[in-house]
Amino acid sequence: MTQPAPTAAAQADGHRAASRHAGPAGIAGWVLFDWSMQPFFTLVTTFVFGPFFAARVAASAADGQALWGYATAAAGLVIALMSPVLGAVADASGRRKPWVMAFGLLMAVGSTALWWAIPGTPGAVAIGLLGFAIGTIGAEFATVFNNAMMPGLVPKERLGRLSGLGWACGYVGGLISLVLTLGFLSASPETGRTLLGFGPLFGLDPATGAGDRATGPLSAVWFFVFVLPMLMFTPDRPATGLGLRAAIRHGLAELRVTLAALRRDERNLMRFLIANMIYTDGLAALFAFGGIYAAGVFGWTTIEIGIFGILLTITGTIGAWLGGRLDDRLGSKAVVAGALTVLIAATILIVSIDGGHILFVLPAAGPVPGDGLFASTPERLYVALGCVIGLVSGPMQAGSRTLLAHLAPAERIGQFYGLFALSGKVTSFAGPLAVAFVTDISESQRAGASVLLAFFAVGLWLLAGTAARRA
Repeated sequence: MTQPAPTAAAQADGHRAASRHAGPAGIAGWVLFDWSMQPFFTLVTTFVFGPFFAARVAASAADGQALWGYATAAAGLVIALMSPVLGAVADASGRRKPWVMAFGLLMAVGSTALWWAIPGTPGAVAIGLLGFAIGTIGAEFATVFNNAMMPGLVPKERLGRLSGLGWACGYVGGLISLVLTLGFLSASPETGRTLLGFGPLFGLDPATGAGDRATGPLSAVWFFVFVLPMLMFTPDRPATGLGLRAAIRHGLAELRVTLAALRRDERNLMRFLIANMIYTDGLAALFAFGGIYAAGVFGWTTIEIGIFGILLTITGTIGAWLGGRLDDRLGSKAVVAGALTVLIAATILIVSIDGGHILFVLPAAGPVPGDGLFASTPERLYVALGCVIGLVSGPMQAGSRTLLAHLAPAERIGQFYGLFALSGKVTSFAGPLAVAFVTDISESQRAGASVLLAFFAVGLWLLAGTAARRA
């Protein structure tokens, strides 16, 4: 026998409970969620395990890149389809923490499995792809429910600072985990030494990529350690009393109402979600191809690309922290619009650089073998522009998360953060596909990268037409 939907009085009690803001320990616990989850994205997805899989687990680098892309797309499709549904169910059931932990556990299971993706062993490719896809689904869904907790933790006028602080904290966690991995765990199979010149800790065998594979279990352990303050101290919404089956039915019914209202009455919010979809695609592609562009134009090695990534992470941390303060002072929309404007200018300048020119026509001596790290003027300008991109990308993403809290109805915030996750994933292939297609037909990396200008410009135009209805 199913239980009835919560009464108006029960919902009002829940909303009053949710409106009691968190104390310092509760806020710190929520912020640490970003710290706890970021190593999965930094170590597994971007800098360590992904390149290791393509280079050493798959049959060839081309096969590895293609397979990794298919796994990413498959995980993205699941996330896109299920995020709004799960957000609606969470709104119906009330509590968010159980969902965060359930999907955090899924991330941990998937990432831990990566330890068994040993090059040359049977099933290594399947284990790597399946573990990565499962881990990605868990990490993204856990983030949806963590985001949905944010509006009830602080007054509305402090949401920007809270979101920016969380994003900055995540960047720091990713940076520290990356430095620890590159400096002490992941070693070159040729030299047996890490980036800092040490032998890998715990006797990890470079010949089998043990340090690279260890990023999976490390991400899982890191999550369980640093998510504890959120579980212990951050207040959650009270349970509505609905059982899981009833919550699913009620949540799906509410989602249908929300989607109908989005088309009929929430045009402003729908415009923002479309804008977020487009400029998020552009930013994802910019990061995905930044290292590839530098490798092709300047001949950068893994070490140079790794140092470049560390610099971007540092500036991203600073930008997210400062952006949160600007968010509360100027408004989320102004911060996101300003970041997009800077991204447009930076992208124009990036495509103006090649190995022997800057600003399209000004000659500049390009890199030569043995000239040192970032020795040429085009390289230094590229690094500077990369740091600028890092500086504004954090505020753009944190500001978007905050802006949704000002646009969406409070009683359906979980659903709308699910739709927010959907808008960031449903066309995530579009940016990379556009860059690849234009690069292919033009045979020019610069032409391919220039297509990202359209993503940022269209996103900015759509964003300009939105207005927060609540302070």
